[in-house]
Amino acid sequence: MKQSPVRWMWMMLLAFTAAAWAAGPGAEGEAGHADTEFVIGLLSLVLLMVAAKIGGEIFERVRQPAVLGELVVGMALSGLGLAGLAFVAEIRDSPGLHIAAEIGVILLLFEVGLESHLGELLEVGWSALLVAMLGVVMPVGLGYGVSAYFLAEEPWYVHLFVGSTLAATSVGITARVLKDLKKLDTKESRIILGAAVVDDVLGLIILAVVSGIVTSIARGAGDGSVGGGVVLLIILKAVAFLVGAIFIGRFLHINAVRAGTRFRVPGIPLVIALSFCFSMAAAAGLVGLAPIVGAFAAGLVLEPSDYEVYQQRGEMPIEDLIRPLSAVLTPIFFVMMGLRVDLAAFTEGGVLAFAAVVTVAAIIGKQICSLGVLEKGVNRLVVGVGMIPRGEVGLIFTGIGAKLMVDGHPVFSSDTVSAMVVMVMVTTLVTPPVLKALLSKEG
Repeated sequence: MKQSPVRWMWMMLLAFTAAAWAAGPGAEGEAGHADTEFVIGLLSLVLLMVAAKIGGEIFERVRQPAVLGELVVGMALSGLGLAGLAFVAEIRDSPGLHIAAEIGVILLLFEVGLESHLGELLEVGWSALLVAMLGVVMPVGLGYGVSAYFLAEEPWYVHLFVGSTLAATSVGITARVLKDLKKLDTKESRIILGAAVVDDVLGLIILAVVSGIVTSIARGAGDGSVGGGVVLLIILKAVAFLVGAIFIGRFLHINAVRAGTRFRVPGIPLVIALSFCFSMAAAAGLVGLAPIVGAFAAGLVLEPSDYEVYQQRGEMPIEDLIRPLSAVLTPIFFVMMGLRVDLAAFTEGGVLAFAAVVTVAAIIGKQICSLGVLEKGVNRLVVGVGMIPRGEVGLIFTGIGAKLMVDGHPVFSSDTVSAMVVMVMVTTLVTPPVLKALLSKEG
């Protein structure tokens, strides 16, 4: 009898968990400490890869985004940590796994940039532009207000980061629903997808500015104050970086592609693309911006058609070369995000109340964006609902908030991370059924 692939992966997961347990502190007498750490690191990597795919598969089978399954797996591991399993803390604090997760999220934003084209950005209609702008401004304002009320003791930049996290949109979930219902050619769909292109760019600019402000505060006195001149400088730096990435980055990339054609060894297209992506991410980090801003800019600059000369030589399309790497490393980021969730925090009424209100603010903020629709005969409710899911983008913003430090304290505490994860999960889960119901009524 043929076994289910999920059952087979469960068996692998249990086997590697047992191996990780056996290779714990007691094994150090049989091998050097460094070797033991390396072995445990390898087993932890295997554990996260297999667990992520099991979670993703389960959620995909119930027609939910795989990213939610990966997140839930991480939360389940966090629960095991609360139950007293020591190796969970080692996984959560592993520098190697954190590096793998960071590379995974950089590759994800690189792919998002690859799927967005500068031509599409310049061709979006006024409705899509207004929807995107309102869909960024309103959630930021609402999120700031909710955070200021519930987290009154936190400095202002925490509230700003909460609002910025609400601004993000993961339109890939909406696009899948529209594709399943064969509604991609409707006016509502064109506005949603057009707004998503602008939304990505605006969201990344906001992230660049806000993370730059927090970094500036952390490098300063740490009193939470920052002058208007510093904020203006950060904004100009973020805009200048993106503009420079488009023009200078394009020039450098094209010349690298041309130089690569002189090589005969296989794999040159992948090396050029990854080198460009990682270099842009590093450049963003060096100027005080989030590295994912550079990765997104790299993807935006890079056009798949640049690599056609390599395809004529038998190489695969650049998207197909990047996808396997992303499929392995990106889920690790979401599992690690789930591990950050403090399940014990949900026993506190304040955290649950904050999570509930910030989720409502996230939904209302995207409904207001539908007021930007100018065309007649367009269902504004469909547009507003289509912009609701935060998905992987919201998790990326949350992860950065949990990583940025001011005076030795993260911008997002474990309670805030937990509340934001709930917001991401709810907005991602409610969108497909509501959108399907609305579109079904239209026939």
